[in-house]
Amino acid sequence: MTFSDLALGEPVLKALREIGYETPSAIQAATIPPLLAGRDVVGLAQTGTGKTAAFALPIIDRLDLSQKTPQALILAPTRELALQVCEAFEKYAGHLKGVHVLPVYGGQGYGVQLSALRRGVHIVVGTPGRIIDHLEKRTLDLSELKYLVLDEADEMLKMGFAEDVETILADTPSTKQVALFSATMPATIRRMSQQYLNDPAEITVKTKTTTSATITQRYLIVQWQQKMDALTRILEVENFDGMIVFGRTKIVTEEIAEKLRARGYSAAAINGDIAQPQREKTVNQLKSGKLDILVATDVAARGLDVERISHVVNFDIPTDTESYVHRIGRTGRAGRSGDAISFVTPRERGLVNAIERATRQELTQMQLPSVDEVNETRLARFDDRITTALGESGQIEVFRDIVAHYVRNHDVPEVDVAAALAIVAQGETPLLLEPDPEPQRRERPVRDRDDRPGRDDRGPGAPRGERRDRQAREGFAMYRIAVGRRHRVEPRQIVGALANEGGLRRDDFGAIDIKPEFSLVELPANLSSDTMARLSDTRISGRLIDIRPDTGRPQRRTDAGGRPPREDRSFGDRDSRKPRHKRNDG
Repeated sequence: MTFSDLALGEPVLKALREIGYETPSAIQAATIPPLLAGRDVVGLAQTGTGKTAAFALPIIDRLDLSQKTPQALILAPTRELALQVCEAFEKYAGHLKGVHVLPVYGGQGYGVQLSALRRGVHIVVGTPGRIIDHLEKRTLDLSELKYLVLDEADEMLKMGFAEDVETILADTPSTKQVALFSATMPATIRRMSQQYLNDPAEITVKTKTTTSATITQRYLIVQWQQKMDALTRILEVENFDGMIVFGRTKIVTEEIAEKLRARGYSAAAINGDIAQPQREKTVNQLKSGKLDILVATDVAARGLDVERISHVVNFDIPTDTESYVHRIGRTGRAGRSGDAISFVTPRERGLVNAIERATRQELTQMQLPSVDEVNETRLARFDDRITTALGESGQIEVFRDIVAHYVRNHDVPEVDVAAALAIVAQGETPLLLEPDPEPQRRERPVRDRDDRPGRDDRGPGAPRGERRDRQAREGFAMYRIAVGRRHRVEPRQIVGALANEGGLRRDDFGAIDIKPEFSLVELPANLSSDTMARLSDTRISGRLIDIRPDTGRPQRRTDAGGRPPREDRSFGDRDSRKPRHKRNDG
């Protein structure tokens, strides 16, 4: 089947030929005929399947250009998706003169929208909140509306627009044609379609997987503190064009963008705190190539479609598979290839399994690029720069004479001069990375014979009651954990548990002194509050370690009722407690 088989007019077909579209996607082939016939439609399809063209082409094909009041209203959940739909309409209507499409969304001044509405528009694409504002101000006349589209209806309901959507549906002409598109069919959307749509054709496009087969999906096991260094190495070795890095919160996106800029990359953040004009400017910079890396939250990147995006990096892997699918769907669109890389901490391995089960696609584990791989890439780029410079014949002659002059006057081999010029060219940043240092093995302190179970915690020959010096080395501090010899713990268990839960490296550990009832561990003095929070939930031998800076004084810990703390009670009780979930939508 081709688009010519769908009974579309020649102006639309000509625009599609220029864009390069030849055959309709499954949702387009199934949806366009009933929409051209005037039927209401409910379309169930995942993002990235071509839904926009499925409703835009029939609307453009049947527009009455003489009517100045809006004929079509498309509701979208986000500003970004609304702008994307507007761009698609303008592209498909490229051979129809005088078609006016207006985006209407919050964050943009009313003046621009009011001026356009007064001049007359054929198609309005907007978010529900701003459409309601215009209806209440009586600045948007929908009395002659012929077509109404709900795009990503399930997302609009999740974002709290259910009441606004129903108000708009109820306040528009009953004779309008309605198309509802959604990735899922929850009960609310089912009820809405039964109430506001007239005998709709239900079209479901089943896909073998919920992620595009053109996207290569990989993941990297990395400690939380090492994510930024891992991202930098990946940027060094991956051949990317444009990239989106997803963070879980607004603060994280700002921090990542700032650190990337400090490392010399052109990066910017978009999230809910960024003003709309700045968001649009940033996205346009990404499209034009002035910006290479966009750091975003889920909501801010919803509906973003930029051809340059070759890579998506989940700096924080999402906790639900639907968000994962939406995120990586920003690349590999319209048949293009793409790469998705997810950072996974040791505690998040289960999320990879959940994603693989839901998408029915395997994620390939990758290794952190080594120093040798990074240096190989840097050398290749350096070679390219030399090759380019050699092609500039006029400049080569001039500098060849300069080098020859130096060689004659200083009696230095030409190869040494070339090496010295390379040092000058590299600037303050070394061309090659130094090899990763071998982790230093720290010896455990030699215990005195008196340091045995049942003995005082005293140094050899110290007067009774005088405690051993627990001063840590510079940059380190002594921490006390509530497990000791009585709990049959060994240093390797302590190192393994703290490293896995807190994302610590081997060289973050100093001396470990295991006492009968507790242990002392030498760790960096500047452990962050996040690291301490993660370590506070660590268990060794089934017992909460209750890590805290060591004060040198014994502590008796009870709860408010005078009972032992919860880690001293039955470990089986832990499974009966309900997990606590925190959510931050960014």
